[in-house]
Amino acid sequence: MEYYGLNQLREMFLDYYATQNGHLRLNSFSLIPRNDKSLLIINSGMAPLKPYFTGQETPPRKRVTTCQKCIRTPDIDNVGKDDRHGTFFEMLGNFSFGDYFKKEAIHWAWKFLTEFVHIPKELLYATVYLDDDEAYDIWKAQDGMTEDHISRMGKEDNFWEIGTGPCGPCSEIYVDRGEKYGCGKPTCAPGCDCDRYVEVWNLVFTQFDRQEDGSYDKLEHPNIDTGMGLERLAMVVQEVDNIFEVDTIKFVRDYICRLAGVDYGSEVKKDISVRVITDHVRSTVFMLSDGIIPSNEGRGYVLRRLMRRAMRHGKLLGIEKPFLSETAEKVIESSSEAYPELLENKELIMKMIDVEENRFNEKINQGEELLMGIIRDVKENGGTEISGQDAFKLYDTFGFPLDLTMEIASEEEVGVDTDGFDKAMQLQKETSKKAHEAEGIEGWKDEISEIVSGMKATEFIGYDSLESEAKVVCLISGNQSVDEVSEGEECLVITDKTPFYGEMGGEVGDKGIIESDKGQGEVTDTIRSGDKFAHRVKLSSGTLALADTVKLTVDADNRMDISRNHTATHLLHKALKLVLGNHVNQAGSEVTPDKLRFDFSHFEKMSVEQIANAERIVNEQILKCLPVEVINTDLKTAKEMGATALFGEKYGNEVRIIKAGDFSMELCGGCHLKNTGFAGLFKIVSETGVAAGVRRIEALTGRKAYEYVLALKDDLEEAAAAAKVPPAQLTARINEITESNDRLAKELKAKQNADNAEKAKDMLTSAFDVGGIEYIVNDIGEASANDLREVSDRLRDKMDSGVVFLLGHNDGKGLMLCAATDKAVKSGFKCGDFIKKVASSIGSGGGGRPDMAQAGFKDEKLAGQCMDYAVRLIKEGL
Repeated sequence: MEYYGLNQLREMFLDYYATQNGHLRLNSFSLIPRNDKSLLIINSGMAPLKPYFTGQETPPRKRVTTCQKCIRTPDIDNVGKDDRHGTFFEMLGNFSFGDYFKKEAIHWAWKFLTEFVHIPKELLYATVYLDDDEAYDIWKAQDGMTEDHISRMGKEDNFWEIGTGPCGPCSEIYVDRGEKYGCGKPTCAPGCDCDRYVEVWNLVFTQFDRQEDGSYDKLEHPNIDTGMGLERLAMVVQEVDNIFEVDTIKFVRDYICRLAGVDYGSEVKKDISVRVITDHVRSTVFMLSDGIIPSNEGRGYVLRRLMRRAMRHGKLLGIEKPFLSETAEKVIESSSEAYPELLENKELIMKMIDVEENRFNEKINQGEELLMGIIRDVKENGGTEISGQDAFKLYDTFGFPLDLTMEIASEEEVGVDTDGFDKAMQLQKETSKKAHEAEGIEGWKDEISEIVSGMKATEFIGYDSLESEAKVVCLISGNQSVDEVSEGEECLVITDKTPFYGEMGGEVGDKGIIESDKGQGEVTDTIRSGDKFAHRVKLSSGTLALADTVKLTVDADNRMDISRNHTATHLLHKALKLVLGNHVNQAGSEVTPDKLRFDFSHFEKMSVEQIANAERIVNEQILKCLPVEVINTDLKTAKEMGATALFGEKYGNEVRIIKAGDFSMELCGGCHLKNTGFAGLFKIVSETGVAAGVRRIEALTGRKAYEYVLALKDDLEEAAAAAKVPPAQLTARINEITESNDRLAKELKAKQNADNAEKAKDMLTSAFDVGGIEYIVNDIGEASANDLREVSDRLRDKMDSGVVFLLGHNDGKGLMLCAATDKAVKSGFKCGDFIKKVASSIGSGGGGRPDMAQAGFKDEKLAGQCMDYAVRLIKEGL
């Protein structure tokens, strides 16, 4: 078999389908799913293409080929324990959206493997669905394929379906790796659990539509969806034992071994750690490059879990210093040819890893020590598991992921109460109203996606016009398609074209009016389902029906406010790069009429000066009245022009550049000003942290910024009036008042000290002896807890073996304090016990150390009763 590197195989596959078989070659989509809340992270080659298969969006071409980066974590606990599992992989695929079918899919796959990759034909096997005679016959017709290498399999092996909807039989291609990988059983064949026959390619023939009753209808336009694991193909072609021996992966693995000073294959436990780090650092690099940020929720938690698992296994290998970022460099070095964005984002990837690793190292030693102590206690008490509360404390206080606690506990043969952990987690969580509302919008999108499947894309004309006539092509009410809606009803209205911008990329949807000769309604929001725009409408009068011609009018003031904030976001992005450095990248945004929110990568709180500088730079660009130009071009040209592409965002070949003079240039599909001057004014109102390595700025523009400044002016004038000085002199007046207060406070403190000293002196004369210990019991009147402590300290300093019990009054409530000298404590007196008894005599509670304790009580009138009880206790020998 000829040797090919992993990077060679990827390019061979994509070139074969693009140049030989007329497929559109697309770059890998981001690992962050777009408009698909059913997925946390992209986990298959088909996942990002789902909108094309469902009809939600129109594919750019009927034939497409990709190499898709994927993450799967259900088997994360097995990663490292054997050499078969991994979380990161690349999936090669060719897809047909109603174009070619089984004949071409099978023939092209056979040809690629035998004529381009040069796998000997006698090593290839195919399986087909039990009743799929068509696929069987096509395989039989391939040159060099024999019938004894074709097997029929049942539904669980060779039929792809998930509930109702598109589904169909599939055909899997296996490579025979030889007897040395086999189980030796006479029944060993494709589908066996041993390592001899490796499935490299799955061809799915989506030809049916499963109904609710379990029946199957034929699809009018069947599709092809294939997937071949690149690492598996490389493993077979390079004739190595497992994926960790494949050239690019081995390159990373060997570096880890050199770093740790270990020989791979010499010790099982160390091999496990090496494999964990090798796999997890690959996932880490690609996730960070796509804009996933370590956090305690969602995909950010998956990333943090992978990173911390890798870090811990580094410690198990004896690597004490931070090592993950230099290991990540090897991943970038071996993969950047196919994924140039790794080099573009290298600085940020490395910095994010360093921040996370340093943060983890600060907590891991303390947390692991605490965990081992908990495990010891569990074992000593005859227990079998760590409580959910303890596991949650480790997670919440020390950043220990639950899986890490479980992994360490498992090594010590102790379980973890995961149900208890979940309950503790639930108690802490609060779901914000905003998140709830966002979920509601996503629900709408889910409900309408099936209804609009197959419809033509909505033509968006809103960049150039805020008004248009359009035809109603779909009405949705109560999650169902309807023919007509009446006054007072709320519905979703889809038209053939629209000037309304649908929510996307952090920018909210437009509002406005929809009207026809039969009725009128308010558009309260505009959302998207794929390439269809849906107007959320409340009908205020008349009716609205399918095929009606309507006039759509965008609220121009609302759109202008949104555009101000969106253009200002671009200016802010560039300003932050100038002030903080080129590591700054957008990590999220929200653009509404009222404000802008900008999340960005940075690793410490911004100083007051940095915030002021960023704000000044943005306002300078606004005052320059820079023209905002829209340039439509291809992605390659855009990058050559120096346009900023958003971190982790996936772009098609045709892109839209927003260029603000010579200051800012970003790829963006949102709504913008024609000139920066229209923003009016830019004002930052807050800068906070939202996650490790991510900061957030909230800011205002235009009328909202003006209103904010007016409110500040009113507050300033009100404060100045209260201080009886002009606004310009307010700071000086505040400084005068502060200095005066400080001086008076010092004088008052000196007076209190003198009074307390005098009180202590007088009280010494009232001391009485019981059993060789001097006692002072006194009510010192109006006093704070600090006063009680100061007087008691003065008295103790003058006593050899003594106890002081003092009472004080404060705002109608009572305070009590007991203090004892070291000699009195050694004689057996315990202040904590004494205070408890006195406090309980009046229905209160308190306590403390043997040498000092205190308590409070609600009614100062009980002070006399406390005094009497304290004296009685002392005289009765406690």
